[in-house]
Amino acid sequence: MKIIRNIEDIKGNFRNPCVTVGNFDGVHLGHQQLFNAVRQRAQHNEGASIAITFDPHPLQVLKPGGIKLISTIEQKTELIELSGIDALIIIPFNHHFAKTSAETFVDEILRQRLGVTDLFVGYDYAFGKGRTGNIDFLRQQGRNKGFGVTVIEAHYKNGIIVSSTKIRQLVAEGRMVETAELLGRYYQIRGEVQRGRQRGGPEIGYPTANLHVSEEDLVPRRGVYVCQVVCDEVIYGGVINIGYNPTFGEKKLVAETHIFDFERNIYGKPIKVNFIKYLRGEEKFTGTRQLTEQIAKDVISARDVLAVTAQRGQHLLW
Repeated sequence: MKIIRNIEDIKGNFRNPCVTVGNFDGVHLGHQQLFNAVRQRAQHNEGASIAITFDPHPLQVLKPGGIKLISTIEQKTELIELSGIDALIIIPFNHHFAKTSAETFVDEILRQRLGVTDLFVGYDYAFGKGRTGNIDFLRQQGRNKGFGVTVIEAHYKNGIIVSSTKIRQLVAEGRMVETAELLGRYYQIRGEVQRGRQRGGPEIGYPTANLHVSEEDLVPRRGVYVCQVVCDEVIYGGVINIGYNPTFGEKKLVAETHIFDFERNIYGKPIKVNFIKYLRGEEKFTGTRQLTEQIAKDVISARDVLAVTAQRGQHLLW
């Protein structure tokens, strides 16, 4: 997939471009349906399939702190590439760009720079200054300026409308099974393994790989989860605790993962953690012994969940 990160680098050298525009946070099943439609039309027209998105997310600029994202730009790029899109245009979003009118966006970017032949958007998408670039506007622009406009209707899964807003709610509530159903994969966090208090192995008997998390990020409900850990392209089972370590009186939010059947030193190495199922809430124990006993129970429960997951073929390396 070709990646363009600057408007000036859009040279208009795509053949019969079929384009979609959106924030695509999480690249959930609804977004995937949209990408499939774009790709199929492009193949039919012997043209290029193109996605346009923005970085940072517009709400991060216009309303700081107003949104917690499902995916980083790195994750979003990887997922869009997996969808089979030919080119991704990542437009830097700032206060200056926010003043761009919907008509200017259509004329200068979609038509002049890309030469769009077909435009695909989600049922609820709007863009441009004041969000005036709604569905009715786009259809009128298409009629007047000679490009097709296709609106992809809402996608439902188990009676629930698939949306980034709904997924954020599910993650915050720790409802990871339902989250995975709407995403089409497990919710994932990633980062480099940090040095913690070194209590996991020596004191508790369960060494952990710690990742930095922030209250400003989309953090799952505090508690213990069954997880998969991807390290060096290999998948391991595990349990992850999201919380403040109340047993030890900590005040810093941490993500501590005990990786099953794993003894390597991976400080400073990048890992990915897929959340599979919520096990229990965070608890304050009377001492280390009680905590160790509970973790042992968590490990047994997690292994059972992972065994069922493996039987169903529900594992993916991403």
